[in-house]
Amino acid sequence: MPTPSRYWREIPQRYRYEASRCTGCGKIFFPPRLVCSACGSREFEPTKIAEAGKVMTYTVIHTPPQPFVDQAPYAMGIVELDDGVRITGQIVDCDFSELAVGKRVRLEFRRISQDGKAGVIFYGYKFVPEI
Repeated sequence: MPTPSRYWREIPQRYRYEASRCTGCGKIFFPPRLVCSACGSREFEPTKIAEAGKVMTYTVIHTPPQPFVDQAPYAMGIVELDDGVRITGQIVDCDFSELAVGKRVRLEFRRISQDGKAGVIFYGYKFVPEI
């Protein structure tokens, strides 16, 4: 039986920013889907999503769920990447007063959380403002 860390590493969209592009109409889905919502096609090809985009909306979390208590307060936002894909994620390494709708950000591979003091460390994507 695979370990939890191996399971997480085998999710392509989490670690390689892998999406699926409909071969019928070209629409990109992240995470990948089985049926295209635009044309109904079931044929897709893997593609890598853009690694930069702009903040569409955001909020600052002051009372987080238990796994993220040590990170509070932190910003979460919806970012539209340059290829049109929209992703929800944490926005890091910036002053909250500098956050704004339309601010340019880039995707980075970062630590998300840790399961207990000696547990599995989970990695994924976060957004960092562009300089």
